[in-house]
Amino acid sequence: MGYRLSKYAESELDAMDSTLMLMFVRHIEKVSNMPPRRHLRFGNPHFVEKVTKSARFAYRIENETVYVVRCFSTHKEYENWYKQL
Repeated sequence: MGYRLSKYAESELDAMDSTLMLMFVRHIEKVSNMPPRRHLRFGNPHFVEKVTKSARFAYRIENETVYVVRCFSTHKEYENWYKQL
């Protein structure tokens, strides 16, 4: 199973430091090999993977491809996105 990044996820990864970005890439590759993980809400197509204590990324699975929607370096960013859904 492959993976693709959204334009938001790419820009957020580019803004991170190299060690955190490497951790995100490793987790994205892990998820693409062993999906799915924790589902977000009832009826919501997104899943969430925890990278560090506060860093997470949201993704969805379509046609054997993992689409990374957003990457969050802090829990506050994730909380704000989650509340908007």
